[in-house]
Amino acid sequence: MNLSPKQIVEELDKYIIGQAQAKKAVAIALRNRYRRSQLPQNKMDEITPKNIIMKGPTGVGKTEIARRLAKLVGAPFIKVEATKYTEVGYVGRDVESMIRDLVECAVRLVKEERVKKVEEKAGSTVDSRLVKMLAEIRKADKGETPENIFEANIAEGLKKGYYDNEVIEIDVADSPKPMELMPGGAEISIGSIFGDMLPKKRKKRKLTIKEARKLLLAEEADKLIDKDSVNEEAIRRAEQEGIIFIDEIDKIAAKGSTGGGQDVSREGVQRDILPIVEGSTVFTKYGSIKTDYILFIAAGAFHVSKVSDLIPELQGRFPILVELASLTKDDFVKILTATSNAITKQYTDLLSVDGAELSFTEDAIEEIASAAEDMNATAEDIGARRLHTVMEELLEDVSFNADGNGTKAVVIDKKFVAEKLGSDKKSKDLKKYIL
Repeated sequence: MNLSPKQIVEELDKYIIGQAQAKKAVAIALRNRYRRSQLPQNKMDEITPKNIIMKGPTGVGKTEIARRLAKLVGAPFIKVEATKYTEVGYVGRDVESMIRDLVECAVRLVKEERVKKVEEKAGSTVDSRLVKMLAEIRKADKGETPENIFEANIAEGLKKGYYDNEVIEIDVADSPKPMELMPGGAEISIGSIFGDMLPKKRKKRKLTIKEARKLLLAEEADKLIDKDSVNEEAIRRAEQEGIIFIDEIDKIAAKGSTGGGQDVSREGVQRDILPIVEGSTVFTKYGSIKTDYILFIAAGAFHVSKVSDLIPELQGRFPILVELASLTKDDFVKILTATSNAITKQYTDLLSVDGAELSFTEDAIEEIASAAEDMNATAEDIGARRLHTVMEELLEDVSFNADGNGTKAVVIDKKFVAEKLGSDKKSKDLKKYIL
């Protein structure tokens, strides 16, 4: 999908409110990937991505921007927490696991694409097999000979889902789980040691037609896919299009202190992340992957530490710094109404299952937004996540009383919000929803 930077921002606007600077930066980074791909190979090799650091409080859209960006173009994407590498300690060799996870993600994406291409062919084979099985069952039950017309009727019924809940017994491959020789490294299966000398094990399972079709379809599609080709394309896509989001990077900054204890561990993790970001080769079970052209987006609140507390070499590998602002009342109003996945729409859909028809008045939305802004200002600023806290308190009784017995209209207006989120209750009751 070759979207212009403006089109990318427009797509992000559907899910994330505000943060124009951050959206602009990631849109340019994504478009530059397309521009690079159109250049001759010798020029492509010289151009590396400009990695980004997002600085801002929690809940303002840092992770969501990166996630939506990857989803927009179908790029392999993973999110990792920088703090998890401090558990490894000073050595911190586990940082390579982020690259292996990215390759796994790429393999899954490519495999799904290839399965879709062969789905029709595989489905036709599976349906023929199921029709034969059902015809044989009918023959055994009724003493009838399965003729063409009889099978045609079964095929039509199968297509319409008449047999979905009928239980049959099928043979499926019994694949033993492969063992890893080393964490994240090559895997080995006992069966593969002897190659084709031993017949592949099968086992019988009793399943409904619906479940059996899904299992047989996956098995049949797997036969039609070239695994080596999938792995090669996955490695290429992870190298050239992969996006790694490193969250909580501020937690591994050394805070400009004395340089002992935990700070040694934090700096050790930074130095271990450095070669991955700079460009190195990591060995995975699918083959080796170069990290030179992977786009890294780091994020952190940087309340205690500063971006300048990161080691200079790592700072140099993240040349673009964007600051995300705290959310205002107007932002909260837009989040509640303008986004495709607005939380008000989510609760309306959720409670409609039990017959409660929710509707929100404009002044109620204003009141909810105002409450969220006040709480972020007076307590911890947790950004848009504050709306989950507010909405749970607001709709607690409605959610509890909705039981699916009949349809009931529930209008959430300013008075309703004021009663539920009164100033004396606000500070006390909402604490139970905050972990």
